[in-house]
Amino acid sequence: MSTPTKDSPAVRDPRPGTGLSTTRRVPALELLAIGLVGAVLLRPAMAGLFDDPALQTWSTIFVSITIQALPFLVLGVLVSGAIAAFVPASTLVRLMPTNPLFGVPMAGLAGAALPGCECGSVPIAGRLAQRGASPAAAFAFMLAAPAINPVVLAATAVAFPGRPDIVVARFVASLMAAVLVGWIWARFGDDDLLRTASGGEEASTPWTMFTTVAAHDFLHAGGWLVLGGMTAATLQVVVPRTVLDLLAGNEVVAILALGTLAVVLAICSEADAFVAVGLSQFSTTARLAFLVVGPAVDVKLVALQAGVFGRRFTARFAPLAFVVALGSAVVVGLAAGAITGNITWTEGIVVR
Repeated sequence: MSTPTKDSPAVRDPRPGTGLSTTRRVPALELLAIGLVGAVLLRPAMAGLFDDPALQTWSTIFVSITIQALPFLVLGVLVSGAIAAFVPASTLVRLMPTNPLFGVPMAGLAGAALPGCECGSVPIAGRLAQRGASPAAAFAFMLAAPAINPVVLAATAVAFPGRPDIVVARFVASLMAAVLVGWIWARFGDDDLLRTASGGEEASTPWTMFTTVAAHDFLHAGGWLVLGGMTAATLQVVVPRTVLDLLAGNEVVAILALGTLAVVLAICSEADAFVAVGLSQFSTTARLAFLVVGPAVDVKLVALQAGVFGRRFTARFAPLAFVVALGSAVVVGLAAGAITGNITWTEGIVVR
């Protein structure tokens, strides 16, 4: 038997039971996560450093995005650790049909059972792929979970009172996007791009596995969350809000604009409906695009996915998710308008 070299796939993390590769590890991500905690704790003492209005806006957006997403990220890594420690890989393989035609829709529907946001679904999807589920099914779960769970649908109903058609349209369009992305990846995707751990998972106890995996995923994904939050805050400060009024006049431009805005704002899926309802100068279909694209791809999600699956994967997956989510929103929005006869699905209402 040949001895593995440092470049061999057989080389694994020396910590027992993790199965986590030490290759391409970026210590700066842990420093970013620690820096976030320090910034939150020291915020009162640092208040004087942010007298500039732009810096105040930036810091407020950054802290709100990160703090809002952090509890769901914690939930996600806890579930991720529990899957690694207590769920045998054979169980996942047995529950998930190997045929993507059935496995992908089942994984997408399973996302409705986990009330969490997109930040938590990324590490869970990574652990599902590691533990034996097909990557296409894991991706369908990752896209559907933050968009069709009961908490998000309830928040959407509260934000749009008396508009059950919007709630139904969001559920249908989001599930459609998740399933289509999963099927497309199963047919054309390259699983070799995924940077997920495999093998080498002999732990002394399940608790050791749970704590090690959860701590690793939190520090790694948390660092990327901080980076994504910083990017989102910077983009929100740089792009003037008055530009929105200029974009709402043309329906095609409006849909593209709100889809792009969802990527930039990186708002948690439990809160994005309350932002969408305020964009009343846009049509309902354009606002549906905002609601469907956001949980599928935004700047913090791109950062998180790069941390969990690798940058080469994210460079292909993020554009795919954006195009499919936007297309699903348009198809469902136009269909909803035709069924209900509600003109606001295709024409905005300008509130003066």
